[in-house]
Amino acid sequence: MTHSTALRVVHQPDTGIDLEAAERAAGQLLRALGISTDSESLSGTPGRIARAYAELFTPRPFDLTTFPNDEGYDEMVLARSIPVRSVCEHHLLPFVGVAHVGYLPGERILGLSKLARIVEHFACRPQVQERLTKQVADWLSEHLQPKGVGVVIEAEHTCMTLRGARATGASTVTSTLLGTLRDDARSRQEFFSLTGVHR
Repeated sequence: MTHSTALRVVHQPDTGIDLEAAERAAGQLLRALGISTDSESLSGTPGRIARAYAELFTPRPFDLTTFPNDEGYDEMVLARSIPVRSVCEHHLLPFVGVAHVGYLPGERILGLSKLARIVEHFACRPQVQERLTKQVADWLSEHLQPKGVGVVIEAEHTCMTLRGARATGASTVTSTLLGTLRDDARSRQEFFSLTGVHR
């Protein structure tokens, strides 16, 4: 008889979120930028800003459920095009895209939906894409102990496309490879081929 094991992943209970203070600060920011919040349509905007950022910075808890690899499956497991939404830590503007997360199983396999939950867990905070990519890969490697892990994130950063360079349509691609996917050229090529990312 086999049993699944689960690791409960919960955001720190004391997140330090103070919605009232955030709403006041958002109102002050808008007024400092010359935007009056006196009209009916804008009076609730500071509160909506505060709640929106609180939602963006609070990941949902989840169980990292793993199962014995009874069949000895040793080929790639890959979840492609997992939606990514995060916030650039330099401008607090969103970046959105997709993540491709794969691993070569060891003694245990993972419930597939958990790959998306792990991406969300690390994306729900001010981030840079490079760190996000590595955090997902490192966390999977530590908690699942697979033979190899690969993570690719493709995203559009509105701090670059809507302001500054205004490079509309530009996307950024980052990758982290660990274990066999880093050390073995054929495994690495298979991973990138399955993701559809040309390297």
